[in-house]
Amino acid sequence: MIVRGQLMDVPDSPFTGGGLRTTEALLVRDGTIAARGTYEDLRRDNPSEERLDLTEGLVLPGFVDTHVHYPQVRMIGALGMPLLDWLEHSALPEEARLADAGYARGVADDFLRGLIASGTTTALVFGAHFSSAVDALFGAAEQRGLRVTAGLVVSDRILRDDLLTTPDRAYAEGRALADRWHGRGRLRYAVTPRFSLSCSDPLLAACGALHGDVPGSWFTSHINENRAEIAAVIELFPDSADYLATYARHGLVGERSVFAHNLHASAAELALLAEHGSAVAHCPTSNSALGSGLFPLREHMAAGVRVALGSDVGAGTGFSLLKEGLQAYFMQQLLGEAGLPLTSAHLLYLATASGAAALGMAGPTADHWVGEFSVGSQFDAVWLSPATGSTLDCGLRNADSADQALAKAFALGTDADIAAVWVGGERVAVA
Repeated sequence: MIVRGQLMDVPDSPFTGGGLRTTEALLVRDGTIAARGTYEDLRRDNPSEERLDLTEGLVLPGFVDTHVHYPQVRMIGALGMPLLDWLEHSALPEEARLADAGYARGVADDFLRGLIASGTTTALVFGAHFSSAVDALFGAAEQRGLRVTAGLVVSDRILRDDLLTTPDRAYAEGRALADRWHGRGRLRYAVTPRFSLSCSDPLLAACGALHGDVPGSWFTSHINENRAEIAAVIELFPDSADYLATYARHGLVGERSVFAHNLHASAAELALLAEHGSAVAHCPTSNSALGSGLFPLREHMAAGVRVALGSDVGAGTGFSLLKEGLQAYFMQQLLGEAGLPLTSAHLLYLATASGAAALGMAGPTADHWVGEFSVGSQFDAVWLSPATGSTLDCGLRNADSADQALAKAFALGTDADIAAVWVGGERVAVA
């Protein structure tokens, strides 16, 4: 298949000198990009190939969401509360409903439709507190063909009783899920304690054991999101120097670890994250909606910590990484001199290649190379084709450069502008 369009990607970090790359056409075979070049050259060299014309609009790599909660899709928009109140009154009551396997299957369908409709093809997903609900998510993701890394969410204190587990049960249920789903097609398992606030040392130790016993598994949790949360964690772990230390003592800080938020990190925590190659999921709309703070991107970059975007549905206000990118831009503007000015190339990188790197899906050595349009990578793609006469259509038609067109896509683009999505060269249906 020869794909023709205004194709854009950012394979190398703009934070270290990379920039926006464009091409006119790609040759895709068996879901993998086999060649890049002009449409005429690829057509001449491959006369029998099927042709796909996407010249109206923009074609971008499939978006990579590094932090999103599957059980919370139906309660997006519960505004007006800080983190801990929001959890108690909004998120956790809804999460408890996923004990019903039938309800969980409906939520999984809603969740995956939301991802696809927003152009997200790869996601690190906070699963559910119930094994049957995590099964429902994996099964639905496999059917739709998305790249999903997820796991059982575990807690043994603070939360409502019906969401609590024990260390032995957490290990046993997590191991059974990992044995069933990890490495199956495009699916992988992530060990997922909710956060140290709701997890005792024995439970975190069980998480560390599971992570070590499942080769290639991932780890994800929350960290340093809210000052009241941080104070409570330090009180519960008086022998830990900081929030990150509560995870590090159990071997949960490493190259396959992704921590959500990290708004109020210490210099020592940033140094340890960088040392171990861990990544941080920056979730701008959630940080704003909960009043958690403005993300210190400059400090993360200076320390050498990898950062990617997360939607954090449902504290986040939707699945769109176009919107998250725009909000990330706003946050850095509001920080003034403490902020890090962002270009459209930065935003696309954070929404694609950086997320792929955080999830071990970047470069030719990865089992699933995504996030860019390089030869050898998977053809995971999003086609933005706005309605004729819309504001984005007007903007794209009058853009003077590729950078300007991409900036307009982030400033104006919505789910309504996503015309089609491909994963591994296969078009994915929303319904």
